[in-house]
Amino acid sequence: MSMRQAVGAATAAALLLLVAPSAVALSDPYDEVTVDPTGYVAADGTITLSGTYHCMSAAGPVYVSSSVSQGDPQVRHGIGGTSAVCDGAEHRWTNTEKRTPGTLAPGAAHVDATLMELSATGLPLPVFHATQQQDITVAQG
Repeated sequence: MSMRQAVGAATAAALLLLVAPSAVALSDPYDEVTVDPTGYVAADGTITLSGTYHCMSAAGPVYVSSSVSQGDPQVRHGIGGTSAVCDGAEHRWTNTEKRTPGTLAPGAAHVDATLMELSATGLPLPVFHATQQQDITVAQG
């Protein structure tokens, strides 16, 4: 594979990660991710989001990713990522990310959470297990 092909393949994989999860078939209709109705922002800018997830099985590594927007829905801030275990049981997830103080403030916000697997064969491509979009309240904490 030439360097140009490798860069092209990597770019294609990166673009797939940006595709709205709702545009991609989900792996199992029983997989689920939820978002808690309250997130927290600390004085130092640290944002904490949380919720639950469950998934039945996966061949590759699975993660819960999250992003939050406040005010302008076109501006999203990625908030951490948590490794997930697909064993059919319900588990808690918590994602934390330090942002510049004042980037996010107490008040209304919108969270997108995704339960995503990276395929275990060849180029690791995303397999979306579940997604959730939810309006939340960000509290000082």
